[in-house]
Amino acid sequence: MRKIKLLLSLILVLFLLPAGSFAGWWALQDRPGSWRDAEWSSSGLLPPATESREPAIYVLAARTGGLKGALAVHTWIVLKPGGADYERYDKVGWGNPVRRNAYPPDGHWYSNRPYVVKALVGTDAERLIPKMRAAIESYPYAARGDYSIWPGPNSNSFVAHVVSQVPELGALMPPNAIGRDFRPGWLVFEHDADWSDFRLSLGGYAGLALGLDLGLEFNFLGLVAGLDFLHPAIKLPGLGRIDLWPAAAQPSRSKPETEKPPSTTSV
Repeated sequence: MRKIKLLLSLILVLFLLPAGSFAGWWALQDRPGSWRDAEWSSSGLLPPATESREPAIYVLAARTGGLKGALAVHTWIVLKPGGADYERYDKVGWGNPVRRNAYPPDGHWYSNRPYVVKALVGTDAERLIPKMRAAIESYPYAARGDYSIWPGPNSNSFVAHVVSQVPELGALMPPNAIGRDFRPGWLVFEHDADWSDFRLSLGGYAGLALGLDLGLEFNFLGLVAGLDFLHPAIKLPGLGRIDLWPAAAQPSRSKPETEKPPSTTSV
């Protein structure tokens, strides 16, 4: 009985209190009443394609709409071959879910301004753009109806798949990108090719992660709490990643090109 009480206390402190507190604050904010009232225009975050000749890869995120925005962000991928226009890739919950250029590359999402999760510019980006496109094409949940808001596969499951297939990008999904931990199968164990990070997932409903890049993460019903030791930060449900000092920005390390996507064992 004491162990059950301890477990419930941990769930309350690590997940429910932070998520509930932030949700209460979020509910008081002024937000558009529907997607028709929301702003979807360019935020000006990225330079105009005509002004930037260098190839680039971006992973962007913005709070999602309605009360869901208290707990989750929406993520997407932007590719820019040298001298060409931007290409934006999202997964949405209607029609054919994987969309190309359905929105401005740095557009607001439900009026929420985006931010950069990962940016790679120059020759490294040029080398990885074909791999990013191949990963997008290989996404297994791209057919009509292949969308589930929770625990996935959703928009964040799509981006998580792509960046996991290109570990050289060195991108880490935000802890409040709910759906990023979705895996097919009830029990999934993964490790990076260099054995630096480990993940255990119970159908996306719960899980544990440990490693150099991930730090220590606990997943409960899609909410993530944890610590990053290498780049000091705390991770709280709803709030996401909170760096303890500015130098902790860009929390991922680029992995050698010889490395492969994570090794996965599913039950």
